[in-house]
Amino acid sequence: MKGTEYDYIFLGAGCASLSILMRMIQSKKFFSKKILLIDKSQKKSNDRTWCFWEKEAGFFEEIVYKEWEQLLFKTGEEDIQLSIAPYTYKMVRGIDFYQHCFSKIQSQNYIDIIHATVSFGKQQPAKILIDNIELLRKKGAIVFNSIYSPPPSREGKFYLLQHFKGWIIETPKESFDEKTAVLMDFGVSQSRGTSFVYVMPLSPTRALIEYTLFTEEILLQDEYDKEIENYIQSFLCLQEYEIIDKEFGVIPMTNAISPRDENGFYHIGTAGGQTKPSTGYTFRFIQKQANLILAQLVSGKHLNINKVQSRFSFYDSTLLHILSRHLLDGKTIFSTLFQKNRASKILKFLDNET
Repeated sequence: MKGTEYDYIFLGAGCASLSILMRMIQSKKFFSKKILLIDKSQKKSNDRTWCFWEKEAGFFEEIVYKEWEQLLFKTGEEDIQLSIAPYTYKMVRGIDFYQHCFSKIQSQNYIDIIHATVSFGKQQPAKILIDNIELLRKKGAIVFNSIYSPPPSREGKFYLLQHFKGWIIETPKESFDEKTAVLMDFGVSQSRGTSFVYVMPLSPTRALIEYTLFTEEILLQDEYDKEIENYIQSFLCLQEYEIIDKEFGVIPMTNAISPRDENGFYHIGTAGGQTKPSTGYTFRFIQKQANLILAQLVSGKHLNINKVQSRFSFYDSTLLHILSRHLLDGKTIFSTLFQKNRASKILKFLDNET
């Protein structure tokens, strides 16, 4: 199987792989290498939206679709205005991200792209199968895997899912304050577990409305739709609107240890533990990991890319323990957090930087 000549192989063309590849291209240090990118999808749909906060212009600043300097946190009983300076809350659309990255990647003659299904041999986890044919690796080749697999055992670990469905709606008249986004609205029913809605105004007449839960099981699609429809009508008091687009996603929230990096096989993105277990935020952690990987590749150092401070792992595990055992509801935890602390300090804490 083609693959023996490649110095770097990327399994999965998601945020993590593309973030590293874009930095490799920008560095101009890898023209003499051969790189292979493999994914079953051609990434031509707007399959997700990333929201995150940054203090300064980030690596992907030119494709930021919308940004906000003011956020609103709603407990269900109280509206809390969040002044997040020096941070700005930003949105990047999946389709813009893919188009931006692939326009650069496809112009590099040292990078090849294969559209195929990736799997792994049962006896040898590092044995890579491309459409069920083994991919032979060049000696010393580095493989970056971003294809997430749930941990085989959950014994002694906590495992929740952050699952969400969002509608982008358009209203016939101005209905949204586009300068302020709703980070969390816990006014919705908590009967299924930790549940909230966030509202990202894209213009005075258009917004992304996303219903999100932290629970063990996902819902039927029409259950999400009913909750979003109820929120739009009962909370936003909108009766006339058009659904422009929809998105759905599931993010693991677990303190299970990521697979070991060995024999030139490295796990990146969610597969490498870059999804924060207690919140599901991923984009910024992937960017930090991509910066670290590039620096280590350029310097020739041994890659050490998935180390997380034990203190923050403990904090994340504590919250997962509380939510999984139903010792305290998520609404109370997050409401108390935002009632008692500066927003900027919370964001820094959630970035594992305090």
